[in-house]
Amino acid sequence: MLVTNRFVVDEDVAPAFTERAHAALAALAARPGYLRGELLRALDDPRHWCLLTEWESVGAYRRALGGFDVKVQATPLLAESVDEPSAYETLASAGPDGAVTISTSDRAAGPYR
Repeated sequence: MLVTNRFVVDEDVAPAFTERAHAALAALAARPGYLRGELLRALDDPRHWCLLTEWESVGAYRRALGGFDVKVQATPLLAESVDEPSAYETLASAGPDGAVTISTSDRAAGPYR
């Protein structure tokens, strides 16, 4: 499961934002079920940022949000993200060999429903 939280950050507060984002990322990374995470910045517009995390499952992500350190370090930052859907389930993936693997949805029977 992939979670993308997008932010629009004025350049004059970017240093403080990155410190808070690093702390949020560290708190999330310490939780069970966390697979990886990245703080990204748009190349075309430096005001646009994204905190990307990958989780073993929806349940692992939801349980992580209940952790004390996450509530203190990550939740306030995540509340500032752009108000849009942020959690995505993987329905298809491809490795460097190009072979596509199709996954079933946790939300409905069969792929892509």
